[in-house]
Amino acid sequence: MNLMRNTVVALLMTVTTTVLLGLIYPLVVTGISQLAFPEQANGQLVTRGGVVVGSRLIGQAFSSPGYFHSRPSAAGLGYDAANSAGTNLGPTNATLINAVKAHVEASRRENPTAPVPVDLVTTSASGLDPHISPAAAAFQLSRVARERTLSEADLRTLIDQHTEGRQLGFFGEPRVNVLELNLALDARAPMLK
Repeated sequence: MNLMRNTVVALLMTVTTTVLLGLIYPLVVTGISQLAFPEQANGQLVTRGGVVVGSRLIGQAFSSPGYFHSRPSAAGLGYDAANSAGTNLGPTNATLINAVKAHVEASRRENPTAPVPVDLVTTSASGLDPHISPAAAAFQLSRVARERTLSEADLRTLIDQHTEGRQLGFFGEPRVNVLELNLALDARAPMLK
């Protein structure tokens, strides 16, 4: 009798907690997030002309010389949200050292006199970081200005307008969202096809 009673109690608890924590709680949290923070809850998607062009939360690969480039990604084949991960390579790992050296050499070909910002040659922990430092944006300034036939001063102003400060005034570092900067760049001086 005791075994049967314990089995019934266990089954009832399983069903109750499954309904409560597996259905009701997620629906309540989703409903609250949709009401309080709808943009964040839906991925902060960026649309242009009714077409989704990206997310403010996930980096993208920009390879054209007329665009600011994101930091390298180790997520899957690059910026793959289903494969979000860093390389997990230690600072003495030969693979990491060689990858960083290759990124530094490529960056120095583009801008041989300036120091290369670390975020242009290393991946982020998630591999999906949508931001670069203001120094990384400034490092790419002359290439983008040349490709877009814009003055460096105009581009510096655009970078300044898209530089986000520290969160709450003291968390993190100033940063530039690459997608938003490139979209503003396209609005100001569209690429010639």
